[in-house]
Amino acid sequence: MTDALDASYRFCGDLSRREAKNFYYSFLLLPPRLRRSMCALYAFLRHTDDLADEPGTIDAKRSSLLSWRSSLDRALDGDPIAWPGLPALADAVHRHGIPPKFLHAVIDGVEMDLEPRPFSTFQDLHGYCYRVASAVGLCCIHIWGYRSEGGRAERLAEACGIALQLTNILRDVREDAELGRVYLPMEDLDRFGVSPDEFKSPVPSDRLRRLLAFEGRRAYDFYGEASPLIRLVAPVGRPVLAAIVNIYRALLDEIARRDYDVLAARVALPPWRKAAITVGALTGRLARPVPRPEGLIP
Repeated sequence: MTDALDASYRFCGDLSRREAKNFYYSFLLLPPRLRRSMCALYAFLRHTDDLADEPGTIDAKRSSLLSWRSSLDRALDGDPIAWPGLPALADAVHRHGIPPKFLHAVIDGVEMDLEPRPFSTFQDLHGYCYRVASAVGLCCIHIWGYRSEGGRAERLAEACGIALQLTNILRDVREDAELGRVYLPMEDLDRFGVSPDEFKSPVPSDRLRRLLAFEGRRAYDFYGEASPLIRLVAPVGRPVLAAIVNIYRALLDEIARRDYDVLAARVALPPWRKAAITVGALTGRLARPVPRPEGLIP
């Protein structure tokens, strides 16, 4: 490894330690060579998000993302690049055979957030979740190594990403609403008689709880659908997959335990619990979810 490439990997590692939070715990379960690749991937994701969150007009952000997309392509072609994390990312992409289309899908998803529009149906939301979460998981299984079984592993990784993103959406529903973003499908709001303004309330109504419980049940179903993925991932990657899934599913369990009251305060797991889940993931098992509050589902 050249000095420049080593410096790029160090940059990505430092950024991941500062910013990755839920994910960095799981990276520690990997051998150094794979941990470096995961940090390079995370650094790319973090920088992509930051370009969309920086101050400025929507047109300026869109231009930044267009330039970033071009920088990604040039880096993958071996051209010199300014952003210090791209050499490491390009090396990881080539080393693990990551299809660049997944990285472009992530940029597509971030662009969708520049001018958020309501999702009419769950199928519409699914497409968004695929771009911002499933595409990431598909990158990850290339880093860890996996057995495709005719595309089954890829389909399971897609389902896993949907589960994780639905958990994020449920956790952040009030915060997103205050930013003018409502991710839950309008067909579901209509079904339960919920107005988008209700997400800004400090106390959820019964109908809002029923809506959130419905979406929570949907997330649990995706976790269940994705559970066979653990056996298709190479043994070295199983603990990190288990840690990521178990941390997020524990977050969903906590949301369910609070009877889907996600408006009063942001639901989070304490660091000790995330650390304990990470240690437990060394068994390579996916935790079983706690029972869902079925009584809230019509």
